[in-house]
Amino acid sequence: MWEWDSSLYSGSAAHYARGRIAYPDAVADALAIELGLDGTGRLLDVGCGPGSLTLLLANAFKEVVGLDADAGMIDEARRAGVVNARWVRMRAEDLPADLGRFQVITFAQSLHWMDRPKVLAAARGMLEAGGACAHVHATTHQGVDTDVLLPHPFPPQAEIAELVRSHLGPIRRAGLGSLPNGTAGGEAEIYRTVGFTGPRRIVVPGRAVIRELDDVVAAVFSLSSSTPQLFGERRAEFEEDLRELLRGASENGVFSAWAREVVIDLWQP
Repeated sequence: MWEWDSSLYSGSAAHYARGRIAYPDAVADALAIELGLDGTGRLLDVGCGPGSLTLLLANAFKEVVGLDADAGMIDEARRAGVVNARWVRMRAEDLPADLGRFQVITFAQSLHWMDRPKVLAAARGMLEAGGACAHVHATTHQGVDTDVLLPHPFPPQAEIAELVRSHLGPIRRAGLGSLPNGTAGGEAEIYRTVGFTGPRRIVVPGRAVIRELDDVVAAVFSLSSSTPQLFGERRAEFEEDLRELLRGASENGVFSAWAREVVIDLWQP
């Protein structure tokens, strides 16, 4: 049975910041409208990574707090220099940790790594009256299938996955452990069990994005299943194999992808 360890995203923070497809501004706009954000409240982003969502939402709050267990992620987030942002290196299981109360608490592609009942119960107790948890569903490490005609080749995702397997083995890696069946689901039931109602759902449409060769390489290293540290001494060899694969898939090293829609479920006590 997999257990979290501190090497889960070891060495991936800078790659995450470049390789992940950015959340569109429409996410911030939709949340501001739905939740009546006016720049006076506080946000807690749990499992914030390098601040991908925290920084996007910073202007909608008086203060934003990004929390992540990975030191590299917190260091990367701090580099943005956003004055109303506070960054806390800590596991979500240690909440509430005297962080106070919040108008909004976000989980963006992060809750599945946590002790979900424990973390959600803590989050419920940290919300102000009328506050909400926003659970963000997205796929930011790669594009998804689309019938839309794109101007550049789609990154060869199946071939990339096979290349990773050829170097790391057939079972998905995750820190010191492995996840042969992927991460757990069923989070809606956990929200309800700990006392939330909902969800109210917001959908931000997908869109076409341009991906340079270095972006695709960074996206691979941003994944928990293919962080740089997992390759050890063979990292340079793997990266060269990856770049050769990508050069063969696009003459000019430019790719197009369709970014999946962003789905936000709003849960309230």
